Amino acid sequence: MRGMGIAVAFLATLAAGAGCRDLQRDNGQMDAGVLAERESHLAQALAQPAESAAGAKPVARWILPESLAEVSGLALTPDGRLFAHGDEVGQVSELDYRRGVLVKQFTLGRNPVLEDFEGITIAGERMFLLASNGKIYEFREGANDARVDYVVRDTRLGRECEFEGITFDPDINALLLACKRVGTKHLHGDLVIYAWKLPDGGGSNSPVIVVPLREVIGSNKWQSLHPSDITRDPANGNYVLVAAQEKALVTITSGGTVVSARPLPSSLQHTEGVALTTDSLLILSDEAGKRPAVIVVYRWR
Repeated sequence: MRGMGIAVAFLATLAAGAGCRDLQRDNGQMDAGVLAERESHLAQALAQPAESAAGAKPVARWILPESLAEVSGLALTPDGRLFAHGDEVGQVSELDYRRGVLVKQFTLGRNPVLEDFEGITIAGERMFLLASNGKIYEFREGANDARVDYVVRDTRLGRECEFEGITFDPDINALLLACKRVGTKHLHGDLVIYAWKLPDGGGSNSPVIVVPLREVIGSNKWQSLHPSDITRDPANGNYVLVAAQEKALVTITSGGTVVSARPLPSSLQHTEGVALTTDSLLILSDEAGKRPAVIVVYRWR
């Protein structure tokens, strides 16, 4: 099947002991040799033939700092840098997923913005945080410890959906908003994704994609599906969704055809975010529970 191939080994710097290391803050004093070695080990792991291993194992796993214990969405910039956010405060973090470095953190507004943030995406130089009520916070990337200006755009879709997941599709120049819980009565029993057109925002009250859940679930034992994030595969334009509640990983085409639906790796506890790199790496964010929050990197294909 296409999607989340099998990696042969953990990143070597992570293989000893618990197989997991802290993602450290870059204060300008980190050893350049250590960072280069981490990146080299990742490259070596990815160079191995995926088909020779048994079971899907990550090529890197990094423990997140306490400020990201409730890590939610993930997004990649056009130049491949990874950003994440927490669940309750408008703070955005840049994470170097290849070397295990917290590069920087910046905050929306002069005063902390408290909201139920559920997803992040990037369109060119513009960043967007999605709240569960359908409000979209638009802003520009900030420097470390900066406080950035923002604009709030209300999709007015909060009654139709509880949102949890956002991505940008350049093919239709729109933000795609994934429904965790559908409020519209005639869409109960469907996977629903809305479109919010750019550059000015706006859209109809009709979803862009509706897929019957029975088609998504297939032979899996899930009773329903509650997406917690969505991303776009840069290789083919497909949409990839994760669902923490069902521990599900689902791929659909932009037209709504189900490509694959499978369980997430059992080692994950509460997967809230997903991103796909241009060199076919799947990055997942796993919220803290019995274990600390982590980001985990897998080979995608």
